[in-house]
Amino acid sequence: MTSATPDRDFATVPRSPGRPAETATVTTRDLRLDVARGIAMFIILIAHIPYDPWANWIPARFGFSDATEIFVFCSGMASAIAFGGAFLNRGWAMGTARTAYRLWQVYWAHIGLFFFVAMSMAAIDLYANFDKSYVDALNLQHFFEAPEKNIVALFTLTYVPNYFDILPMYLGVLALMPVLMFIVMRVGVAAAMATSVAIWLAANFGMFPLPAEPWSDRQWFFNPFAWQLLFFTGFAFMRGWLPAPRISAGLIWLSIAFLILGAPFGAWKVFLWVEAGHQGLGDWIRSTYPLTAELRDKTEFGLLRYLHFLAIAYLAYAAVGDGGHRLHATGDGFGARIWRWLMVQIVKVGQQSLAVFVFSMAIAQLIGMTFDQLGRSFAVVTAGNLIGFGLLIGVAYLASWFKSQPWRGRKA
Repeated sequence: MTSATPDRDFATVPRSPGRPAETATVTTRDLRLDVARGIAMFIILIAHIPYDPWANWIPARFGFSDATEIFVFCSGMASAIAFGGAFLNRGWAMGTARTAYRLWQVYWAHIGLFFFVAMSMAAIDLYANFDKSYVDALNLQHFFEAPEKNIVALFTLTYVPNYFDILPMYLGVLALMPVLMFIVMRVGVAAAMATSVAIWLAANFGMFPLPAEPWSDRQWFFNPFAWQLLFFTGFAFMRGWLPAPRISAGLIWLSIAFLILGAPFGAWKVFLWVEAGHQGLGDWIRSTYPLTAELRDKTEFGLLRYLHFLAIAYLAYAAVGDGGHRLHATGDGFGARIWRWLMVQIVKVGQQSLAVFVFSMAIAQLIGMTFDQLGRSFAVVTAGNLIGFGLLIGVAYLASWFKSQPWRGRKA
């Protein structure tokens, strides 16, 4: 977790007596934020390649939370930089307009991603003559069976297929930003954060059902009314509403203990290791699963997932040092040069996370299809994942180049 240091020149919201002012924080990027988002993008690619052996070693296999939490938390922090100042400096209407513009971008990224993947899987099924249906593997056969009805549901977000569920959740969370900022500007920060907690509790009690399929009662896999708690936690840290946690040996060891002791309760991989070593302990842990099911739930963002992520974030915050200074390598040795090069690539990916995310979801299925045909030997899997990483980096640089609008420069 990271909290930006306020600028010397504060943009202060007028306040009524007794209500603390909300101050604008720095508008520059935070290295720690970009590194975290970049790492999350690589993990998300691995996680979405079908039957990728590398997915056996991602964070989701060792605890309650996974890369989704990193993505949402960091998106909240990035939104505090990108949108928070617009609300406070230009007013609520302009801040809402800025948010609406981002919603427009993310919405069409979601629609475009769906049609590209659906088209790709259909083309493979039509022309490749493989021994499996890739349309069926993504459960997209329902869309092609009734395209007229389902295309309407797709555009109205009442059809949110599995695999395409993160961006709709992000849309829902972003749409809540004007609501929370209105409360901040009219009542205060504490009231806005209390509202966020209340919405999360209501979602956990099933008060915000969101249908995901016209032909079933399945709900959205990620309920935005629940996941907004993590988003606005990141937002609050970056805005300075929540103070940066102090670094203490006690909190570090508490976080480590929670991660280690909680691992067999939150990850089947670790549970099976424990069960193999001690059958009785494994049986007892298994008996607790029904009791903690709601606390572990991913759809409604259960409390254990929240605490698990906060523990990881705190350890990362402590490890990288003040301002992330430990992420910088010093010296001219080979190792230092390699480290600096890696940091540059990771940061670039983190800075272009939307473009990289959409692209990674588009190519993950194609990499999985390649694995199906070539096998999942060590060489094939390593090459496939590394090529995927390289493509993500290339897309990040390409997106950055387009955003720079080089065609607007003067001709030499």
